[in-house]
Amino acid sequence: MDLWFVFNDDKVLTYKENEEVHIPTYDKIDFLDIKEEYYIGSLKGTECYACEISEDKIYNKPYFEFIDIRSLGIILGERFFLLLGRGKQIINWDKNNRFCGKCGSEIHKLDNERAKKCDACGTTYYPQLSPAIIVSVIKGEEILLAHNLNFKEGLFSVIAGFVEAGETFEESVKREVMEEVGIKVNNIKYFGNQPWPFPNSVMIGFTAEYESGEIKVDGTEIGEAKWFKKDKLPDIPNNLSIARKLIDEFLRS
Repeated sequence: MDLWFVFNDDKVLTYKENEEVHIPTYDKIDFLDIKEEYYIGSLKGTECYACEISEDKIYNKPYFEFIDIRSLGIILGERFFLLLGRGKQIINWDKNNRFCGKCGSEIHKLDNERAKKCDACGTTYYPQLSPAIIVSVIKGEEILLAHNLNFKEGLFSVIAGFVEAGETFEESVKREVMEEVGIKVNNIKYFGNQPWPFPNSVMIGFTAEYESGEIKVDGTEIGEAKWFKKDKLPDIPNNLSIARKLIDEFLRS
């Protein structure tokens, strides 16, 4: 039976059965008037679809609840979290690309690929992704962690930021670390990557070593940054994020 990821902004419809939270199958949501659906892949042989509704569609419906993407990802695990992110990104792309940015004509979906095309001028539009670097900076037995002003109080993470036009990933690592905390890094090595649906990013992870400089936060994005030893870490991100994977790699080293 197909799984349906039903979105309302950054929340997803869930169905509770035997005290467990599930993504509903179509037979559970056949009462919904779904205007648009999006195929987002398969999970262990089960086909998965995404759609969007208003929250009042499930008013007074027992066993149903909307849960935000991050919280649901923690409940269901990383494989579901990646599908949640894909569904959210595809829905946003479709909603935000109704007309051609070149000539203003209406654009339509293509059948053979995830893209839209303008019949008037021939321009093709693909889902937009914004690459961002994320890096753990190590100095001896310590890791650099920073508190972003948008984080909840007490939460620290590694340095991250969007790649600028014309930059290599390694150049972006050096620039972001210098801009946000005022230090130089070297020995930059690729670690891994992760799609990130807030709003449409792909995070490219690196490790780097401290080269020189004293911590001086920018005060606009970063409010505080410190060097931490393995046995004295602050509150850090959950294990769904590549940020946590970078920190865990430091702990294993």
